[in-house]
Amino acid sequence: MKELLTRALSGLIFVNIILGSILYSKESFYIVFYLFMIVCLYEFKKLIDLRYNWVYLVATLIYFRFANLSFLDADYFHFFLIISLFIPFIYQLFKPKVSLTSSKLGHFFLAIAYIVMPFVFITSIPFIGGTYHPKIIIGIFILIWASDTFAYIVGSTLGKTKLYEKISPNKTVEGALGGLVASLVVAYFMSKYIPILTTLSWIIISLIVVVFGVLGDLTESKFKREAKVKDSSNFIPGHGGFLDRLDSIIFSAAFVYVYLHLTY
Repeated sequence: MKELLTRALSGLIFVNIILGSILYSKESFYIVFYLFMIVCLYEFKKLIDLRYNWVYLVATLIYFRFANLSFLDADYFHFFLIISLFIPFIYQLFKPKVSLTSSKLGHFFLAIAYIVMPFVFITSIPFIGGTYHPKIIIGIFILIWASDTFAYIVGSTLGKTKLYEKISPNKTVEGALGGLVASLVVAYFMSKYIPILTTLSWIIISLIVVVFGVLGDLTESKFKREAKVKDSSNFIPGHGGFLDRLDSIIFSAAFVYVYLHLTY
């Protein structure tokens, strides 16, 4: 009972931080999700044993290079970003007994691709036509939360067919389908309360976040399995780490962004 209460309380705080930061202003949205990105990067570095702390600077430069904030001068970010991306190569070049083909360089760029770029897409999603639409990103989180909740309920009660037992033994096909149906239903009603996007668009976005969200969850599960850990960290009591809670949006953000910015 105590564990359930802890999980519910920490989950509620986490959700309120997300909603509050998005609704308060675009600046608070950028700052809070920047902090999320840094924590996810820290957790991912531990999973893949990446010891380049330089990646935090590169992540910061990339993130704020694409931030839609009027007081930032993109020209300076271009200059420092280009230089910073080459630092790991120079470091490897002059470090004794280390090859330039070392997997450390691969891990460095994997962290950029898997963590940093998705957060750039997440913070770019609600900007359509140069205008900040906070309800769009909130709607996407609601779709993910609905899918995750009903996937758990249906999977734990009716689940029999393993989805991908080798990587995630607790996930079932029934649970995934339950999450998909719930997300589609929520998407329909979402279009009535957030008419910025059409009903069809919300349904397509729902399909994207569920399908790629499951792939994102499985991908993170494989990283954790290879690292021989259950959770990416214990920062969120009862839930694990920030990467555990954001893996779905991290994996699906790029696809949602491309869809929205090709059609609107």
